[in-house]
Amino acid sequence: MLALLIIIHVLVSIVLILVVLLQSGKAGDLASAFGGVGSQTAFGARGAATFLSKATTVCAVVFMLSSLGLSIMLTRGSGSTVMENVPYPDTPPAAAPAQQQPSPAPSQPPAQQQQQQGPAQPPAQTPPSQ
Repeated sequence: MLALLIIIHVLVSIVLILVVLLQSGKAGDLASAFGGVGSQTAFGARGAATFLSKATTVCAVVFMLSSLGLSIMLTRGSGSTVMENVPYPDTPPAAAPAQQQPSPAPSQPPAQQQQQQGPAQPPAQTPPSQ
């Protein structure tokens, strides 16, 4: 579908360029800009639309619709945005306070250390001194 729309868009753009270049100017000389005798009125009556002017209108409408269709198909088809491709800098590690020294981690979890040492012994009681 996308390839068909691209082909239509390219063909319509070529036809639009040719149709516009084939049209004759409508007294667009310097005298018409300042109200010269040969100028046409801006909002007055015009002659009948020629084939080239109708073709220009049709090609322009098809060109705009195909441009809109292509933009919608390409943005919805990719499912991504431009910002998804931007690399983010790595976050720096949190600085540890200078006075605290990290304690070495035990090589085994506490439950395994207790099993190797055996059951906990009650502390020896000393007689009170008098």
